[in-house]
Amino acid sequence: MPVRRLDPVLVDRIAAGEVVERPASALKELIENALDAGASRIDIAIEAGGKKLIRIIDNGGGMNAEDLDLAVERHATSKLPDGDLSCIATLGFRGEALPSIGSVATLEISSRAEGAPNAFKIRVDQGQKLGPAPCAQTLGTKVEVRDLFAATPARLKFLKTDRAEARACADVVHRLAMAHPCVRFSFAGDSVAGFDFPACEAGASGLLTRLCEIVGDEFRANALRVEAEREGVRLEGFAGLPTWHRANASEQYLYVNGRPVRDKLLSGAVRAAYMDYLPHGRHPALVLFISLDPHEVDVNVHPAKAEVRFRDSGLVRGLLVGALKQSLAGALHRATPANGAAALDLIARRGGADFSQRPAMADWDWRQSPARPSPAPSGFSESPPQSFDDLAGLGAALAVDARAHEEPASPKFIDAPLGAARAQIHDSYILAQTRDGIVLVDQHAAHERLVYERLKAARGGKNVERQALLIPAIVEMGRSDVERIVDAAPLLAQFGLIVEPFGPGAVAVAEIPAVLKLDDAQRLLRDLAAALREDDRAVASLEKRLDHVLATMACHHSVRSGRRLCADEMNALLREMERTPGSGQCNHGRPTYIELKLSDVEKLFGRK
Repeated sequence: MPVRRLDPVLVDRIAAGEVVERPASALKELIENALDAGASRIDIAIEAGGKKLIRIIDNGGGMNAEDLDLAVERHATSKLPDGDLSCIATLGFRGEALPSIGSVATLEISSRAEGAPNAFKIRVDQGQKLGPAPCAQTLGTKVEVRDLFAATPARLKFLKTDRAEARACADVVHRLAMAHPCVRFSFAGDSVAGFDFPACEAGASGLLTRLCEIVGDEFRANALRVEAEREGVRLEGFAGLPTWHRANASEQYLYVNGRPVRDKLLSGAVRAAYMDYLPHGRHPALVLFISLDPHEVDVNVHPAKAEVRFRDSGLVRGLLVGALKQSLAGALHRATPANGAAALDLIARRGGADFSQRPAMADWDWRQSPARPSPAPSGFSESPPQSFDDLAGLGAALAVDARAHEEPASPKFIDAPLGAARAQIHDSYILAQTRDGIVLVDQHAAHERLVYERLKAARGGKNVERQALLIPAIVEMGRSDVERIVDAAPLLAQFGLIVEPFGPGAVAVAEIPAVLKLDDAQRLLRDLAAALREDDRAVASLEKRLDHVLATMACHHSVRSGRRLCADEMNALLREMERTPGSGQCNHGRPTYIELKLSDVEKLFGRK
């Protein structure tokens, strides 16, 4: 078969297959053109999910007749003034979008340049150009795309439903609106709810306002400010609290020089930063913007410009991981208010139980109740609490319930973020009173996090104190587990855990970290073997393996559910939580406490 030159229209249609995958792809290209033209207002309308109509009106700089005629030609662009592909400072630059769209649809563009006496219109119908011709138009540009993929029915057949395509179009507008909060965006469609985002003020407050309009109002209560800069690379934005996580990564919005991207390097950095905080299979919600010299990033990697390549990827990854970890550490005990809302919802849904068999409140005497608290020793101490572990070492002499009616709450504690301890429920949960509500703390989960952070700090400082056992503890286990433990012996030694082989099916524990005060070496070693076995399957990184081992150790030393605590112990635990990074969630990502505002509790009882 002889070689022949393809028809120009067919060439454009092939190019359209790379640039215009679906209506949302065309919409993205057209909005980027409007933003590059300096528009401060962009109005979008679609029909049939964008398959029948896409209309975009902006108030940007506009084009004259000559520019309009050239704009629909292949590889014609105003965004590469010096032809330097290594310094791309605009969103669009390939010069393929308009001719590609015009080859598979009916494209009509009306534009009026600033200072021009009138506007001009051009039409491209399935690759055939008509115009330009004079028309009536205010300053700016109006683009209409009709009957997308009408000339390529095979592509049209594989599009999704109108509703699904409309949602994809709305998502494109959302992503671009996040990156440009000072621009007003309006969106209307027949298959999806429309919206109108007014222009916001410049700065972090305006950005947060725009993000809350898109992600939801609860983002404000769960967002942590992220801001960092290193060697010319700047990072800013907002990251969600670890306790405000999602089932997938769909609410991770990442931008490079204002361009929305889906980059594996950046996504991996986010996972690494949140690795210590999230449950397995959960993902954080965040919006982050990376700004750097255009010479340091290649945006010409993918036809849809969804991927980028950094000249110094290690610098960008390190900045992202470090800034996120610093922001998460700065949040200390803070957790999402949604946990309290979920608890209230659960209580309200269970409030339909039958109370007819219960005695009337007027006839009920708490002194006759089986739950009446027995007399207890002296109540709450007014002195500042000691370290929780120091108090816990006092043993059963102080292991009594704290009674809410014994003494008034300490004024110095009630204004603290986690309040003053008032009681222990089921020997597992601490009930604390704040100035405007109550806090319920899971004592085991909270202490587990505290010990974990203490072990991490000791490891980082290379000053893990060891305690030699008078008689080495011999732990028997399977040969494969023994091999894993022995292979990991240098790793375990970093934490102060010294293990040695003791025959073919046993390990001897000679020294342990002093902070653990370990009383069950056998259980610890078996759990460590299981953790190492899991990491072997996952081919985990060294950092992840280290943290996994530390988490296992912390779990063994943590105060157990069912352990009775005195008032000073409970208050000491609360104060240490307030000082410890990440104490809002345990090592497994579960929340350590739930806060209920007094106004919400009163609503449950119909008092408000």
